Amino acid sequence: MEMTLFISALLTSIFCYLGAIESPWLFGMSGGFYVVGRPLVAGLLVGIAFGDIQAGVACGLAVQAVFIANLSTGGATNSEITYAAYGGIGLALATTKDPAVAVTLSVLLGQTFGLIFYNTRMALYSFWNNRAQLAAENNDTRGIMLNHLIYPQITTFLIRAVPIFLAIYFGANLVEWLLKSVPEVITHIISVLGGVLPALGIAMLMNIVIKSKIQLIFFFAGFVLLAFAQLSMIAIVFISALVAYLYYVASARPSTTSAQETTTNNTVASNGVFEDEDLF
Repeated sequence: MEMTLFISALLTSIFCYLGAIESPWLFGMSGGFYVVGRPLVAGLLVGIAFGDIQAGVACGLAVQAVFIANLSTGGATNSEITYAAYGGIGLALATTKDPAVAVTLSVLLGQTFGLIFYNTRMALYSFWNNRAQLAAENNDTRGIMLNHLIYPQITTFLIRAVPIFLAIYFGANLVEWLLKSVPEVITHIISVLGGVLPALGIAMLMNIVIKSKIQLIFFFAGFVLLAFAQLSMIAIVFISALVAYLYYVASARPSTTSAQETTTNNTVASNGVFEDEDLF
């Protein structure tokens, strides 16, 4: 059991390192941060590591819903999503496999320890960047390579992989003990709050996406089709794509007409019909 948890925690910590934006092995931002670093993909990978893909995807889906509207402004962020995904989902699969517990742990880890390690990494990177600049000024090729490539990657691995491994391997028993020791009403509250957080994430996304209140009709229509018509998600996706295309065509038509009218007026004016300045 201990060896199985060790291997699962080790694989999860490596995946967390590969999901870093500065990790070059999966093309950094493209294949790393925006693919492996997403909670939904993290749920699949952690599920493979723990041998329970179904539970991993369920936890990843719940965590993804919470952080679906997570935004980073410049170098500032309110939560470190990669720590949240792999730490929360990994601990959940090591204990209860409950998506609500995964959400609660992800928010806790992402907004506390995740931000601490995130800011520590940026401070250390500033140190390596300064050393790389000095090496460049002295034409030190080896110093440039070490301070620009090798040392930053070692720093990223130590700051990302090691804490996640320790949290899962040594924290699993602690989390399981806490869940068993606290009163049942407390665990019920945690489950309820964990279930509400994904809805909050979707609401934040809607606040960003929806430009007009009339567009809420589409969300209500999708809810009705899912809850009452009992259509599958695949069918709703195709219907949504069709409605989105029709809405786009209908919205673009007035602007096309206005552009044609403007062109016509310019043509008439160029022909000298309205030459009297008193008309304007």
